Amino acid sequence: MKISAYQRPVNLLEISNRGKAPTQQSPVSNKGSFKDVLSTELNGSRGVTFSKHASQRLHSRGIELSDEKLLQISQGIDKAETKGSRETLILTDDAALVVSVKSRTVITAFDRENLKEGVVTSIDSAVII
Repeated sequence: MKISAYQRPVNLLEISNRGKAPTQQSPVSNKGSFKDVLSTELNGSRGVTFSKHASQRLHSRGIELSDEKLLQISQGIDKAETKGSRETLILTDDAALVVSVKSRTVITAFDRENLKEGVVTSIDSAVII
């Protein structure tokens, strides 16, 4: 890649690491294929956040989400995002979560008993995990 402001080839790692201590080895060495590294990096940086309302609902209804369940929720959001969803309902074994896909934020949460009594509106998809 030639950039007009430079007279020599540009090392993109050199540019992205400015102001940081130099590393001894490449960040991708011995970690597998590019696809695996990219997938790991994307999954690590694409967590799930909870609105204040959702946090209160989870607490008041005694719903606990393990790290494994949070990973499944994150993967469910990824699936909804690939389908173009904006607001999705994620159903787990013990809870239902309404999630804003764009911001990756859980808006509200129901336990299974409360979900049976109500109607969920303003969603355009559902993901069952």
